[in-house]
Amino acid sequence: MCESGEATSKKVITRDDWEKRLNDVKIRKEETNRLVMNFLVTEGYVEAAEKFKTESGTDPDIDLATITDRMAIKKAVQSGNVEDAIEKVNDLNPEILDTNPQLFFHLQQQRLIELIRNGKVEEALEFAQEELAPRGEENQTFLEDLEKTVALLAFEDVSKCPVGELLDVSQRLKTASEINAAILTSQSHEKDPKLPSLLKMMIWAQDQLDEKAFYPHITNLSTASLENPTV
Repeated sequence: MCESGEATSKKVITRDDWEKRLNDVKIRKEETNRLVMNFLVTEGYVEAAEKFKTESGTDPDIDLATITDRMAIKKAVQSGNVEDAIEKVNDLNPEILDTNPQLFFHLQQQRLIELIRNGKVEEALEFAQEELAPRGEENQTFLEDLEKTVALLAFEDVSKCPVGELLDVSQRLKTASEINAAILTSQSHEKDPKLPSLLKMMIWAQDQLDEKAFYPHITNLSTASLENPTV
């Protein structure tokens, strides 16, 4: 409940008035369809994208076949099969890794993490020395990341390692997200879907409007239902 002084300083917009204003905003169905297709393509829902294309007549801005390839690469990283992911990326477009040394290093770092996870200590040390150390000599950030990863070998109980989170599933997801974004960029496609950004913008706009008026809010984004203003 608001102080009376605050209440009188803000404009009160009733539900009927608010819904009328919303109805006055005209958005073409084609625009909403493109937003949906953009989300399906970016997030890799190829079957849903194909069905939505058929039902709505909305053409995706990339070949849907490439979504399957991208998702296979992403899944490989998430499963720890980094070598397979690198091979698939090069088959799809070798320039992706050739022109992105940071991404390639992170994939190689993930390979090292997987070797350590599987207890292949000697192989991990050899791989770090031959494949990652030369890159670390050229880039201080790479060297620091390499040192953190190799530090995992110093602890029998990884839970006590300061950088033990490198073995968490979240690290795989982070690397998978990075390669996913790089592939989308190589295809001249946004790396992030537009729809979540619009929802974030809506929440921001509501926060700004809260300072000036009482009005029906959307608090549940999944239903988009309006809640009456509390004065």
